[in-house]
Amino acid sequence: MKHLKWTLALAASLVAGAASAEISDNVVRIGVLNDISGIFQDTNGMGSVEAARMAAEDFNGGAKGIKVEIVYADHQNKADVGNAIARKWLDVEGVDAIVDVPNSAVGLSINTLLRDSRMTFLASSTASSDLTGKACSPNTIQWVNDTWATGNTTAAAMVSRGGKDWYFLTVDFALGKGIESEAQKYIEGHGGKVIGSSKHPLGTSDFASFLLQAQSSKAQVIGLANAGGDTINAVKQAAEFGIQQNGQKLVAFLLFINDVHGMGIKVAQGLQLMEAFYWDMNDDTRAFAKRFAARPGMNGKMPSGNQAGVYASTLAYLNAVAATGSDNAKDAVPEMKKFKGKDRLFGDTTIRQDGRVVHPMYLFEVKKPEESKYPYDYYKLVSTIPADQAFRPLAEGGCELVK
Repeated sequence: MKHLKWTLALAASLVAGAASAEISDNVVRIGVLNDISGIFQDTNGMGSVEAARMAAEDFNGGAKGIKVEIVYADHQNKADVGNAIARKWLDVEGVDAIVDVPNSAVGLSINTLLRDSRMTFLASSTASSDLTGKACSPNTIQWVNDTWATGNTTAAAMVSRGGKDWYFLTVDFALGKGIESEAQKYIEGHGGKVIGSSKHPLGTSDFASFLLQAQSSKAQVIGLANAGGDTINAVKQAAEFGIQQNGQKLVAFLLFINDVHGMGIKVAQGLQLMEAFYWDMNDDTRAFAKRFAARPGMNGKMPSGNQAGVYASTLAYLNAVAATGSDNAKDAVPEMKKFKGKDRLFGDTTIRQDGRVVHPMYLFEVKKPEESKYPYDYYKLVSTIPADQAFRPLAEGGCELVK
């Protein structure tokens, strides 16, 4: 009798284990949540949707016939809108993972919502470093940039080249404030100083007064702690004021190839910027970029670092689903954190216990028009920041998942 009870208990345990590791609804649904109509539509938008579709196609069922469905929505850069979409995906529509999410306020809201749910958050475009710090979640993996990496590595690269005195033009929300704060800590901790800072609303069209203040400060470096259309407008108007021609360096903390293309290389020439991905780095990045450019609606556009991050994170999640047989975050995320190796788009890559994906970062300078030989040939490499230096040390983030 004891033997029979033990056998029945073991059978029940095996059945329960099998039930917990499964693909819900027999399909893995991934929701691309981003800005489709606003200032991030070029760096994310429908390009991110195509990148996710490319990852699903390359996954090809994971050799197990796993079905993948890509859905998408526009969060309009509003935390309440993004949260409502994510809740509907979670409670009603059976979405298993959310990817992309530019805009830190939206990303932090979704990070809180999904904590301890069955959904995975692949924060490939959410820049807040709190996602792997005080707000870290067992459901979240963060790719590409974050405010610590962007602020520290960009400041470090410029300070090492003599840029000691700074003035900031900062967008007045979480992203900009986080970048400026991290950069200021580095600058002041390494013998430099921040002379001043101007805050501007998201979606500013006229930067004249801010740029005049930056110009009159005589700071060696003017740091643009903003993104998307705000950075494009600031750089264009800085060119009109002749800021770089008069000896001040202009540095963009969060700029992408699409932004440079939008403003034109003549305007952007000489601009310094930090990127995690550049389409023309090597054979793998070029092959991906050419496939991306040929996708429906892309019309020859090269992918941004954020769009490359959508592809890489989506594929990594799907590979974890195939390895575990489950699309539940409790199974997939720990499997993702086992990865240490070479990612085709981001190079030497490790996924840490705090959810931060670490990989090299690169300081680029935008070429002069006469140096550019073909479409989107915009960057020249200034320096490479190794993966172990590019992101906040694991012990300094305050993440409760780190043991």
